[in-house]
Amino acid sequence: MYFRIIALPLYLLTLVACVSTNVEQVRQASTGISLGESVVVMGRKNRSSVSETEEAFVACVNNKLSRSSTGYGVVPQKEFTDALFPWFEPRTAPLDSAELPKMLTEPLIAARLREIGVHYIVWIQGSTDRVDQAGAMSCVATIGAAGCFGFLTWENDATYEASIWDVQTGTSAGNISSDANGTSFVTGVVVPIPIIARVQSAACTGLSNQLNSFIRDET
Repeated sequence: MYFRIIALPLYLLTLVACVSTNVEQVRQASTGISLGESVVVMGRKNRSSVSETEEAFVACVNNKLSRSSTGYGVVPQKEFTDALFPWFEPRTAPLDSAELPKMLTEPLIAARLREIGVHYIVWIQGSTDRVDQAGAMSCVATIGAAGCFGFLTWENDATYEASIWDVQTGTSAGNISSDANGTSFVTGVVVPIPIIARVQSAACTGLSNQLNSFIRDET
C-alpha cells in the first residue's frame, strides 16, 4: 500500500501535456533583406474596446527572431515607438494592419523609417484564450495534515496572425498565421500535480521560425 501511494505522483510527473501547432502563410510579394536593414515586430495596442495583443507574445516573437536573424537587425518595439513618436503611441497607433499603408505614405514617417533602416513592419494580432474546462479540485487542511483531491482539465487555444509590410513599397508582402491548442490538467492525490500545455510558447516558436524564413524569402 505504501508503494502505491508514492508511485502514483512519480508516474504523473513523467506526463507531458500535448500541444498541436499549425502554421500557414500567404505570400503576396517577394521578400528579402539586406545587410544593415531591420525588422520591427509590433502588437496591436488597446484603444477603447479593441482587443490588445499580449505584450509577452510580441516580446517572445521579437526575442526568437533576434536570435535567429543573421545579417539584419530586429528593432525592439519600445525603441521603435520612441523613434517614431507620436505616430505609434497607443492613442495614435493604427488599430489594425489595414491602416498601415496610409501611415507609411506620410512623408515624415517614411523619412524617419528610412533613417532608422526599417525594411519590414510585422504587425501581430491575436490572443490566447481558455476555450473549455471540466472537472473539479478540492483541497482541505487540518492540524498536521493537508491534501487535494480531484481532477481539473482545461483547453487553451493560441491564435495569432502576423502581417508583413514592406516599408519601401508601402504594401503587404503577406501573412503568417500560427495556431496552437492543447489540454492542461491538474490531478490531486494528496499533492496537486499540474501538467501545463504551453500553447502560447508553441505558437510563438512556429510563427517566429516561419517569419524568419519568409523575410529571407526561403519559403
